[in-house]
Amino acid sequence: MEQGLKQELETLHEQICAALADTNRLQLLYLLAQGPLRVTELTTELALPQSTVSRHLRVLRERGLVETDRQGPSVYYSLADKRVIEAIDLLRGILHDRVMRQARAVQELDG
Repeated sequence: MEQGLKQELETLHEQICAALADTNRLQLLYLLAQGPLRVTELTTELALPQSTVSRHLRVLRERGLVETDRQGPSVYYSLADKRVIEAIDLLRGILHDRVMRQARAVQELDG
């Protein structure tokens, strides 16, 4: 494998894939795809403690997936790049297709 590609894949894994490896962070990204939100709003939507939401947001911010915007005393979080949702949706489509193939295989065995 080309060394440049290998390095790029390692960086992709470290910077993006690792950040997506948590269901709560995926949910946060989908909520932020609807528009900027404050931690308190995200906490309410996910029914998680504020400390948990803040910790996940920190990971997403450090990886460049979310941005912050201070408006007076409030800090709003938003997606840094909407393509991350497109990428997750592609992966969800792959998962859906795989599950459907497995279900058809089971039906063929049973039928």
